Amino acid sequence: MFLDTATITVLSGKGGDGCVSTRREKFVPCGGPDGGNGGRGGSVWLVADAHLTTLLDFRYKRRYEARPGDKGGGNNCTGRDGADIEIKVPCGTAVFDEENGEQVGDLVEAGDRLLLAEGGKGGKGNWEFRTARNQTPMKATPGKPGIERMIRFELKLIADIGLVGEPNAGKSTLLSVLTAARPKVADYPFTTLVPNLGIVDLGDYASCTLADIPGLIEGASEGRGLGHEFLRHVERTRALLLLVDPSVSEPAEALDMLRGELVAHGRHLAKLPFAVLVTKRDLMGDEAAADALAKAKAWADRAGAVETLQISAVAGRGLAELRHLMRRLYNA
Repeated sequence: MFLDTATITVLSGKGGDGCVSTRREKFVPCGGPDGGNGGRGGSVWLVADAHLTTLLDFRYKRRYEARPGDKGGGNNCTGRDGADIEIKVPCGTAVFDEENGEQVGDLVEAGDRLLLAEGGKGGKGNWEFRTARNQTPMKATPGKPGIERMIRFELKLIADIGLVGEPNAGKSTLLSVLTAARPKVADYPFTTLVPNLGIVDLGDYASCTLADIPGLIEGASEGRGLGHEFLRHVERTRALLLLVDPSVSEPAEALDMLRGELVAHGRHLAKLPFAVLVTKRDLMGDEAAADALAKAKAWADRAGAVETLQISAVAGRGLAELRHLMRRLYNA
């Protein structure tokens, strides 16, 4: 199961209380204060882990609490600090404060760390309050409370090139042919419900990561058809491939819709370099294929596309040229 959003609650540890104590030794009737400070409460950290690919673990555990600090002791002993806890998330996880909606962090590379809730400071023991006037204070302070926060995670796939198209435009088939990925492929809309990733061999010891996201429909930028969730996964890509199936859609109209949804979504998607792929060449006659390619190319030239290609993933037509194009996009 692929889970790309999750909400959890975190609570850092309370600081340990300070101690009130006086020395009690034989032949030392007035030993003075020796109460130690409390230990610091444990903090809650977020850590990016390259071995994780989903947020599924947070479906089963949604509350994380760090240990409190120990109370201070006599003989001026400081209490032991509470242990920090580390919560592991996949690379590409954006972190938001659920209460105000603000983004508080973005963990992209393996090993990236983010402090979610700092542990409470330990209280002061009576040793800290001694003065020339009051040499035996009987005062101590409690430890500071921990911090409780509700945090939302959004996982955004990290890919070099993203495949964008209407449902059933041939994205999953293309991914399965170019890579070792095996997404579900079937002849009905919205076959793909979760993003898929694959590695494409570009030749000359070069490769790139290709992301196939579920199909977009008009209104996707407003959340229709889970559009927000789907578009999130192409926000980190270097470039886009816009796929259009001329056997079911007029190329210019389909491309207008796709481009419009990318622009409306924002997040710099409209500024990414892109190319146009006219798919399923094997299902069309020569005249119809030439007409579809001409219409797509005319639109692409107006929109500033890098290139327009006609391919058939099933028949393997145009794939060598596509790899050269992807290399150009990767290096753009």
